[in-house]
Amino acid sequence: MNGQHNYKVTVEWTGNNGTGTSNYKEYERNHSIIVNDKMEILGSSDSKFRGDKTKHNPEDLLVGSISSCHMLWYLHLCSEAGIIVTDYIDNATGIMIESSNGSGRFTEVTLNPIVTVKEISMIEKATDLHKKANELCFIANSLNFPIYHNPVSKLEKQ
Repeated sequence: MNGQHNYKVTVEWTGNNGTGTSNYKEYERNHSIIVNDKMEILGSSDSKFRGDKTKHNPEDLLVGSISSCHMLWYLHLCSEAGIIVTDYIDNATGIMIESSNGSGRFTEVTLNPIVTVKEISMIEKATDLHKKANELCFIANSLNFPIYHNPVSKLEKQ
């Protein structure tokens, strides 16, 4: 699986209310994120930046991408290690700081995965594998801010 992988995404602005960007308050930030053969994602900016709060914004999608990539690597590592995961949920958070000129940047993301395993003997190794998953995560390796982890591993209810 070594080598280059290419991705193609189309982002189409759908927020022209008839006058384009003639005035900052006259257009919507709505857009569609389109990837061939996949469900369309309806996007906007964060509501703090005049966006539609019912649509996905780039900041939420970034935090979600980090969490999702970590989970997929983690489950892969668990399956290789003989750890049977029966449930996984992550309530991830991110902090973005806005600058005086209107730009901004993420300063950190914290993953809070709660992992349920089949047997008590799997709990310690299940917790330890989060470190390795972070080292392998494609998204985490592409970022310039820290990603923290507060994993909890617990036993499946019998």
